[in-house]
Amino acid sequence: MTAANARPDLMTDMPDPALRYHRFGSPLEVLHLEPQPDGPLPQEQMRVRMSCAPINPSDLIPIAGAYRHRVMPPLVAGHEGVGMVTQAHGAWRALKGRRVLPLRGPGTWQQSLDCDPRLAVPVPDDIPDHVAARAWINPMTAMAMLRRWPVEGCHVLLTAAGSNCARLLAQWALCCGARSVTGICRSAHHREALTDMGVHVLDQEDHAAIDAAAGRAERLFDATGGRLADRLLTHMAPEGIFVAYGLLSGAPISPRNMNARVRHFHLRDHIAGLNHLQWQESFKTLWALLRDIDMPATRDFRLTDWRQALIWHDSHPAVKPMLMLS
Repeated sequence: MTAANARPDLMTDMPDPALRYHRFGSPLEVLHLEPQPDGPLPQEQMRVRMSCAPINPSDLIPIAGAYRHRVMPPLVAGHEGVGMVTQAHGAWRALKGRRVLPLRGPGTWQQSLDCDPRLAVPVPDDIPDHVAARAWINPMTAMAMLRRWPVEGCHVLLTAAGSNCARLLAQWALCCGARSVTGICRSAHHREALTDMGVHVLDQEDHAAIDAAAGRAERLFDATGGRLADRLLTHMAPEGIFVAYGLLSGAPISPRNMNARVRHFHLRDHIAGLNHLQWQESFKTLWALLRDIDMPATRDFRLTDWRQALIWHDSHPAVKPMLMLS
């Protein structure tokens, strides 16, 4: 039996296991727990022993093949996570024993990885692992959008309001002086938490209320696309700004609605414009914001229980599954 075909639950003694996929498809079908090759640390790299990594929709979408024009298997899955530096060269040796986020490099769903030390982000001592592991994709997206399209004095409308990014947008928009924040939710699981944050929550099927909210909205942050986005754009005032940053519905906005008030945000484009110093400086701001923020609860899963973690991710939207890697 090859490593690619072996049952993950029988491989508890595997050295430096990694969750890798060799073809696109359903994550439950194409992910396999395999040993990661070991060797001397290259001079330009830093070695990190991973502690934990979250399971995000943005981790699973590439595995299914949505970005096959940009990524090509075999690849280790995962984008975020936190770990401890075990080896480094030159000036980077000062980080040995420190926690870092090894970002924008190899997949994070593995026990040990080598990363670019210029992009590894040191974690402050007072930030717990379960927060640090989720400190990049959603927080940076929310922060960057609010900077680019300020919300002070505005009525703000959010789709997919129970998602991690929308929850951050809601809290930070209110801190930035938004006049009001309204969130559209498909699941009732998120209503109480959002209401406690000061968000006015609308059910996704309450079309009359949604149309009225769209008519008031001066900033609308949309993570869904598809029919809901088209409906909101139809009712939105001409001076309002519609920011499209996700396609959870799997469908784009109709071309007839792609007018001048629609803006697009892609995190990969945002970070491509940052030099190494700006990249590190952005996290200084994020750490300050994340010290006093409400993030969803987590549930820990051993790496060998990754299948259960994926199933949990699909069935428990209010609790974030966290892979424990060491």
